[in-house]
Amino acid sequence: MGLSNLSNLWQRIIAAVIAVPFLLFCINFNDYTFLGLFLLIGVLAQLEFYKLVGSLEGNLPLTFYGTFCGVILHLLTFFIEKGMIGYHNYYILSPLLTIIFFIKLYKSEDGKPFQNIAFTFLGIIYVALPFALLTVLAFMRSGTYDANIIMGCLFLLWASDSGAYFAGTYFGKTKLFERVSPKKSWEGLMGGLLSAMLAAYVISRYFTNYEVWEWFAIGGIIVVAGTYGDLVESLFKRSINIKDSANTIPGHGGFLDRFDGLLLSIPFIITFLKLF
Repeated sequence: MGLSNLSNLWQRIIAAVIAVPFLLFCINFNDYTFLGLFLLIGVLAQLEFYKLVGSLEGNLPLTFYGTFCGVILHLLTFFIEKGMIGYHNYYILSPLLTIIFFIKLYKSEDGKPFQNIAFTFLGIIYVALPFALLTVLAFMRSGTYDANIIMGCLFLLWASDSGAYFAGTYFGKTKLFERVSPKKSWEGLMGGLLSAMLAAYVISRYFTNYEVWEWFAIGGIIVVAGTYGDLVESLFKRSINIKDSANTIPGHGGFLDRFDGLLLSIPFIITFLKLF
């Protein structure tokens, strides 16, 4: 029996049993395996985004060049945060991004050049930038790589998603945002919040480089911003009439589907930790 013949729940469980140990190994082994892991995920997610945008008639985003810019942004952020190169190297991005306009001058077959320039930039801002900011988070406290904050955020995201899934499945009645996502409910949101708060308390007992109240705050941010991230991606998918961004991960859809909550959470988490 193939995975496609199993229920969505069993597909999710099997995918998690395979993927989670690999993710945790890469995050824990060292900062370079962390870089390789999220650089790969970021590239795959950005390619998914451009493929989806390109499925609409007349859309021709610069898929490979936009993804290349995302890779450079990610690498620059890693080596700058690691202290191997200076912050002035971010200036490299300025001409690289400007070249997007130059390239479109030579694309005579593009009937909507500025719309496609906008989609190219959106792929960098919406997908590549949050994955680069994940590196900022990893080096934030001491200037050295901290695997605990990355694992903690993922545990909170998974706890929130799992709690929302089960609470929504068994108790969901009151629609949260029916126009965008008919299946999401307030009961699911509350289940996700309860699961995230419980996970935040457990995490704070083991990852003590952050205070208990900080883990609770990060959990709250992930629940709220992560829910909005999921809704934003649902709005995007509905606008092009598809259910999942891809079928890469059984039971979860594509990389955009799996990490959409993280994309909009990370900027808020970093801002919170920087200010407070």
